[in-house]
Amino acid sequence: MSAASAHGSTDNSTDNSPAEDTDHGPERRLGAGLLLATLGVVYGDIGTSPLYAFKEAVRAASHGEPPSAVAVTGAVSLILWSLILIVSVKYAVLILRADNKGEGGIVAMLALLGARHAEAGTRQGLLLVVGLVGAALLYGDGAITPAISVLSAVEGLKVDAPSLDRYVVPITLVILVGIFLVQSRGAAFIGRIFGPVMLVWFVVLALLGIGGILQAPQILRAINPIAAVEFVGHAGLGVGFAMLGAAFLAVTGGEAMYADLGHFGAKAIRAAWFGLVLPALMIHYFGQGAILLADPAAAENPFYRLAPDWAHYPLIGLATLATVIASQAIISGVFSLTQQSVQLGFLPPMRVVHTAPDERGQIYVPTVNWLLAAATLAAVVIFRSSDALAGAYGIAVSLLMAITTLLAALVARKWGYALPAVIAVNGFFLLIDLIFLSANSVKIVEGGWFPLVLAGAVAFLMLTWRKGNHCMEEARINQRPSEADFIERLRTDPPITLPGSAAFLSSATHGIPLPMVRVVDRLGALHTRVLIVTALFEETPTVPPSERAEVSAITPDIHRVILRYGFMQSASVPEGLRCAVASGQLPEDLVEDLTVFVGHETIIPVSDRHGMSDWREALFAVMQNNAERTGAHFCVPASQVIEIGTEIEI
Repeated sequence: MSAASAHGSTDNSTDNSPAEDTDHGPERRLGAGLLLATLGVVYGDIGTSPLYAFKEAVRAASHGEPPSAVAVTGAVSLILWSLILIVSVKYAVLILRADNKGEGGIVAMLALLGARHAEAGTRQGLLLVVGLVGAALLYGDGAITPAISVLSAVEGLKVDAPSLDRYVVPITLVILVGIFLVQSRGAAFIGRIFGPVMLVWFVVLALLGIGGILQAPQILRAINPIAAVEFVGHAGLGVGFAMLGAAFLAVTGGEAMYADLGHFGAKAIRAAWFGLVLPALMIHYFGQGAILLADPAAAENPFYRLAPDWAHYPLIGLATLATVIASQAIISGVFSLTQQSVQLGFLPPMRVVHTAPDERGQIYVPTVNWLLAAATLAAVVIFRSSDALAGAYGIAVSLLMAITTLLAALVARKWGYALPAVIAVNGFFLLIDLIFLSANSVKIVEGGWFPLVLAGAVAFLMLTWRKGNHCMEEARINQRPSEADFIERLRTDPPITLPGSAAFLSSATHGIPLPMVRVVDRLGALHTRVLIVTALFEETPTVPPSERAEVSAITPDIHRVILRYGFMQSASVPEGLRCAVASGQLPEDLVEDLTVFVGHETIIPVSDRHGMSDWREALFAVMQNNAERTGAHFCVPASQVIEIGTEIEI
């Protein structure tokens, strides 16, 4: 059963004004601890971009020849203004305002827009497809980021010892395997060193940059954006597009600011960015440009050439640790996205392990971890160098950024902003996104196909799961008797009364669940007291315990219990029933030692029904059969669960 679609749904989309919505996140004191944590989680990806972004931009501009001073200055200027416009203005100033009661990310934005219940063929249905494609693109990004980050760090070994080239890929694979192996222990046990290490990393970036600038101060001319415009304009369309696509690598990771909004808050994210991250990156890119003006031969690896010879190996160690942190951050982000998608009914229920129960967002999803590991290791084996992987990197993020800008425009309109203002502001940034997307699209043959294939597969699975659940619910409606009919049946043909209490999990807020009908039909018995329990996931991040349970009486001995959870929460039937007891809606003895009946549904694809194609129905059946057991998904102890088998034709 789906955690959302299969367990009922209500259209409770939020309609908050921007002023109200931005205040719904938890209040946080802007202290050193929060800022350090923000550095470690939010900025690991964009913070390690200097390892490869400038090198690729210059390589694209010079075709492998020693770069000219004009190309170097143009590349630095293009990266600088990309950081200012895309990350600083668009994300830090504007996109962070489009929160769903303090939560960010594209799935939270979809919930905010109320697209979850959209019908196919409608405007909202198209919006849902676009949003799910955007969410799926994060999986492609999650596979590429660890690969290119760790590879680019380990490639520093070749600067002083070219003979070690053949060991770069094996060392990278070992590090990546280690990263995915430790996921089951959670990020908390190494989280304490994330922030301090990234603080050291950004300070080192700035110091290296200052040393480079002192060698060629004329690089500061790149502050003028005309340097970028002139070079791109005079280099020709092919070279200009290639350079734009490579320079975009410097802003990949900026989307993490929005995705991690709920964990740290807008104030901490903005303070860390403008107070340290942006200045350090700007200074460092100026330094890389300066070292190339002083020595064009350093284009082979300008990051490591900035450092003195004695510092190369320590810098390799620090860079490797920074890329491990960046990889950890993107993997944790994928886990969080998966949990949200499951709760909203876009993916089948999966086993989610809370590695730190007291820390929000500290989760581990075994299935996703190992699928992501397989994709990441495959990327390293297929592309074998950061230069080759650069062709695969960027296109997924640029498309995601364009989708985010589009959805943010719709949020602004929903909140009442004037149409001309929305078109002017969001249209400007959408134009920039589309330019970068066009520039990255030329890299599809070079490797851009890889994350797009991954994202396409995930988006298709999401849409198949959602459509399949819709077909299943239609089939259930035809088999599910109404409350009035079932009560009349109990009156005319009373079943044997079993001692104790029972709960039947239902996917709907009305009618009698099929497992309950099967028990009465086949056993001719029913417990003395019965609860019909439905768990709903709302289009809001969290629901407080005081609003968790709603109890209504069908008969004096049969009650319907509706439990409500936010899409950032895990649903627990025992916890929900305890909330009902605490609020006085249920007696305590009723929920003690419950026998919980859940449906175990077998999907039977039927070709003559209007639903999905036969092969897609078969795919949905495979997904449904391999989903986490309903009882386990809702935290019901296995000793209390009885599964009732049902065949459903779709």
